[in-house]
Amino acid sequence: MEPLPPLTALRAFEAAARHESFAQAAEELNVTAAAVSHQVKALEAFVGVALFHRQARGLTITEAGRKAQPLLRDGLERFREGVARMRETVESRRLTISVNSSFASMWLISRLEHFRNRHPDVEVLLDATDSVTDLLGHEADVAIRYGGGTYAGLHSDRIVDQREYPICSPALLEGGHPLLTPDDLRHHTLLHVMWFDDSDVWPTWNVWLKAAGIGGVDASKGLRFSQFSLAVKAAVEEMGVALGTDFLVGDEIAKGRLVRPFELGVGAPDSFAYYLVALPDRLDDPNIAAFRSWLLEETAAYREQRTA
Repeated sequence: MEPLPPLTALRAFEAAARHESFAQAAEELNVTAAAVSHQVKALEAFVGVALFHRQARGLTITEAGRKAQPLLRDGLERFREGVARMRETVESRRLTISVNSSFASMWLISRLEHFRNRHPDVEVLLDATDSVTDLLGHEADVAIRYGGGTYAGLHSDRIVDQREYPICSPALLEGGHPLLTPDDLRHHTLLHVMWFDDSDVWPTWNVWLKAAGIGGVDASKGLRFSQFSLAVKAAVEEMGVALGTDFLVGDEIAKGRLVRPFELGVGAPDSFAYYLVALPDRLDDPNIAAFRSWLLEETAAYREQRTA
């Protein structure tokens, strides 16, 4: 197989032949006219024939150059197509998952390696956002959402419901005001998540205290955070007592960093839960199908463990 000249020389010649100008070719290739001229001379030396007549009034392509130019034009276009196919292959392996930041940081990330071990060829892009992602606009392949499960034009799988329990550092069970009964909450700072307080579908301190039959505790006071994960971090740091979703704080409880001082939990309306959402006509996509199967398996194991 005969060696090929450098690709840069072929690109320089093809552009110069098409424009019949080194200057215009240089502008297209974002180089100098001298660089184009140098590359063309290198190509002429490689093939042993002149490709242009250089005259005072400009360039004229030779017969050899005229015969080669359309073939090289087509060949360079095939190169571009080949590179595009390579990129398509990368894109076809990528799975973009839209998920709220707390779910991502407190549950999904610690388990994502299990999915990657099972499907090493899938490149995961985790888009942790608290904004609603437009799957119809292909902003992501799948989304994990908290809501009622009915999303127009989308398929949803209920993956896990949630109940809220008081959670705190084990240190709060001791000290001057040990947290032994719900009434002891009056001696401790309540930790709030701001959007929970404004929500009619997520249990709040008002809801929990009412369910516990506790009066005399001002549920409007305490520290407020913009994200659930921050409230959990404050609880770990002994700053107060938060309401935590057992599903999301299970890892922290297992590590002994948090405890549930009381067994009373309050839930959202029956239809509200975490859902995996995708376009119905994309459920057979290999990446989506693989992630869906894995996530449903993981969350089913959690539900079985909770009811055991």
